Amino acid sequence: MPCLLRAVGLLGWLLVAQAGAGEKLRLVADLWPPFTDNTLLNGGLATDLVSTALKRAGYDTECQQVPWARALNGVGEGRYDVLVNAWFNQERTKLGLFSSEYLLNRVRFLKRSRSSVEYRELYQLYERPIAVVRGYTYSAEFDSDEMLEKVPVNDFSMAVRMVVAGRVDLAVEDEFVARFYLSQESRAVRDAIEFLPKSLSENSLHILVSLKNPHREEIVANFNREIAAMKADGSYDALFRQHGL
Repeated sequence: MPCLLRAVGLLGWLLVAQAGAGEKLRLVADLWPPFTDNTLLNGGLATDLVSTALKRAGYDTECQQVPWARALNGVGEGRYDVLVNAWFNQERTKLGLFSSEYLLNRVRFLKRSRSSVEYRELYQLYERPIAVVRGYTYSAEFDSDEMLEKVPVNDFSMAVRMVVAGRVDLAVEDEFVARFYLSQESRAVRDAIEFLPKSLSENSLHILVSLKNPHREEIVANFNREIAAMKADGSYDALFRQHGL
């Protein structure tokens, strides 16, 4: 009897794998280097992690890069199967099924290397000019705090150069994004900047599988399983290294 049960279990697993292999998933993401960017290796770190995990689960994939609103609406309408890079919020559960966390985004402050700025609570920064990118959101508490002196800039590169020049005390950005853009700056700029130890916020990154896809629960379960397996066998960390992160 145990042998029969094992055989039945193996047959079930093979049938699931075969079903997955026959389905081509339409992935979508917006432009968000180094996570999602068609000009980067395998479409960026997040795209590479997601497509690799899904390939290991037996799925073929194709990925399109479109503006965020179009990506989100497309998943809700079923024009795309999987949104690659989604932070969790309750409203999005009306559009798709979230996977488990596969990456953690830490939003952190950056200061001049010899600066005495410290951060444990936001009130400590009330007299410190902080460069923020126009249109970005960082955390609900930070965004709504009117006591903070926020200096709008066009992009992170401008923000970090203003920190180095002493025009502001701090910049703020996702750690991986900051490291990606800092790698394109001169050594003088990189050496003049350091992260504050404490994160402003931490957000888990997930895939969001369209509720219009009838296999959504299976896709999420298979993805979660393969991400866990990648972390266990070292291939997860290897992808980070390949992307220079």
